[in-house]
Amino acid sequence: MFQTLHAASSAAVLAIAGLSLGVWLALAGGAAQAQGIAKPGTEAAPQAVPGFWDPRRRPDRPDLSRLTVIRFLTETDYPPFNFTGPDGNPAGFNVDLARQICEEIKVTCTIQMRRFETLLDALSSNRGDAIIASLAVTPQMRARLDFSDPYYRAPARFVSRRDAVIPEIRPEYLEGKKVGVVAGSSHEAYLKAMFTDAELHSYPNDDALRLALRRGEVDFIFGDAISLAFWINGTDSDGCCAFSGGPFVESRYFGEGIGIGVRKGNDLLRQALNWALFRVWEKGRYTDLWLRYFSVSPF
Repeated sequence: MFQTLHAASSAAVLAIAGLSLGVWLALAGGAAQAQGIAKPGTEAAPQAVPGFWDPRRRPDRPDLSRLTVIRFLTETDYPPFNFTGPDGNPAGFNVDLARQICEEIKVTCTIQMRRFETLLDALSSNRGDAIIASLAVTPQMRARLDFSDPYYRAPARFVSRRDAVIPEIRPEYLEGKKVGVVAGSSHEAYLKAMFTDAELHSYPNDDALRLALRRGEVDFIFGDAISLAFWINGTDSDGCCAFSGGPFVESRYFGEGIGIGVRKGNDLLRQALNWALFRVWEKGRYTDLWLRYFSVSPF
């Protein structure tokens, strides 16, 4: 189903395409230092900004004169990525990024909000040119759409109660520990393969999982770091919990990333998007946008 390809619905932990974890972390640290932001793992880690682009792989500038308009499609209700603002207009991380892309390309753009399950049909029937709606890139989706380079990823992370936070997590550190995870998720599959000595406890959904940690029924929970970051920083957690250890980004389990979808064969638009995304990041505007929407870093 198309709905399962949504970043939140798939609960994806997404890989750094073409980069090793070590290289990615080095780039993330460099980008953070360049912006005056602490690296992940320091006391100011909630303000760390990861780098999703390799400065050594600068995209070529396409012939942008051939673009006259870009009609972006996004979804209606997936905050903070997409939502209706107080003025009734589209708002959110994806929407603001689309506007910055338009400014960089210097082309007229429109942004239309639709129900998530209708986006693919709207694109295929030429009611839009590009989908920017936290769409997870998968082999199934690549058969139907072409994609820009990934513009964000959702790592997996462990969360513990605040009085039991540990700075690093390895399989041997969790031997005999009770670890909660959502049943049937990619996170559960990863734990079963890699954390074989932990005592896994599966829960039907995120709410049950997080309640188990608050009640002390498990020592850790493992899941999508973006949704966990908002829970940690929100009222539902009541300040109980915090991240333990760093991000997990293994592509074998968690896919390629989140990209902007275009119709198959629309190479000009795809290349223009890649060029503009790199430029937005290179100028530090992506960092500003990330910090505006993510007060607690998923990384």
